[in-house]
Amino acid sequence: MGIVIIGAGLAGATAATALRQQGYDGPLTLIGAEATPPYERPPLSKGYLLGTQPFDEALVHPEPWYAEHDVSLRLGTRATAIDRDRRVVRTASATDAAGGEGTAEEDVPYDQLLLATGAAPRSLRMEGVDDFVTLRTVGDSTRLKEAFAEGTKVAIVGAGWIGLEVAAAARTAGAEVTVFETAALPLQRVLGPEVATVFAELHRGHGVDLRLSTQVTPDDLRGADVRIAAIGVTPQIELAEQAGLAMAAREEGGGVAVDATLRTSDPRILAIGDIAAHDHPVLGRRIRVEHWDTAKRQAKAAAAVLLGGDEPYRRLPYFFTDQYDLGMEYWGNPGPAGYDRVDIEGSTDALAGDAFHAFWVRGDEVVAAMHVNDWDASATIRESVGSRRSAAVR
Repeated sequence: MGIVIIGAGLAGATAATALRQQGYDGPLTLIGAEATPPYERPPLSKGYLLGTQPFDEALVHPEPWYAEHDVSLRLGTRATAIDRDRRVVRTASATDAAGGEGTAEEDVPYDQLLLATGAAPRSLRMEGVDDFVTLRTVGDSTRLKEAFAEGTKVAIVGAGWIGLEVAAAARTAGAEVTVFETAALPLQRVLGPEVATVFAELHRGHGVDLRLSTQVTPDDLRGADVRIAAIGVTPQIELAEQAGLAMAAREEGGGVAVDATLRTSDPRILAIGDIAAHDHPVLGRRIRVEHWDTAKRQAKAAAAVLLGGDEPYRRLPYFFTDQYDLGMEYWGNPGPAGYDRVDIEGSTDALAGDAFHAFWVRGDEVVAAMHVNDWDASATIRESVGSRRSAAVR
């Protein structure tokens, strides 16, 4: 029966790759609803959207790789149910699962199962506005890239990572961009006011009409040619819930509860990536991370566990962004306990291309750290998380 992976995105395809690289030669099935072979999503709001990176570079592998490595790649196929007693995954064509006509349902048996179902963009409903675009697939990114042009009026609701990266791409293409955000600063929940201010100044300096502490209305959007909803994502946990797997509490980020080795409450089933609420052995609490690095790293760790290993996944959360000429990397997670102060070293004039480091400190411990425009400092910044820091610096 072998190993079945549900979710043919970066996490699922990386896990399949790692299983073959780590010596697994049994049956291996990778199920994905999209018709496109597995690909990385960061380029959709960065290089591909900007037109500086061809989509082929985002593919995890060219499609022939899967057959060459005896991976049964089932594209355009949706997993509709998991029968844990019989150890089968019920599947249908993606069209069938949505209620249309297509192929008959099929049961795919498994010895072990890996859930990598990812997340879906939150939809935005507003009276009189029914044409919001979200960004999750290559088709979404292609449509936005074709729409962004000199003078195009773009309205973006949400000033998180996706909203800001899309704003940067649109401005680079010459579009007129307005961003609406209910918080007082973009990224305030993640970065706090000290560093979030840098991103506000960056976008305003590039001509974005950044409207903060604002509840957007239909009237605000009437003149826009393109309306984008960038209000976060929801983990796709419906299969796991229906199968009776344990879920994490809302205050733990929701998602599928997994132990330190990424196993769910069913020892034959693992979960990784956007859906996994991981019992992190270093942080001492559950954490669910929606980022490229976690998808890749957890996939490799899960492959080892599927093959009999029991090593906990210890990697600290990491994310990065590219906006205009600003590049940033961030490690760590302050968690519910938060932080007491932010120490900043260097100039925060991002418009001038300056580099700086920031350290989020609780007590005298660094709980998160980042650099902006200082790629040589990556290792130093990463290693600072968990270290002691006694004096504030500005």
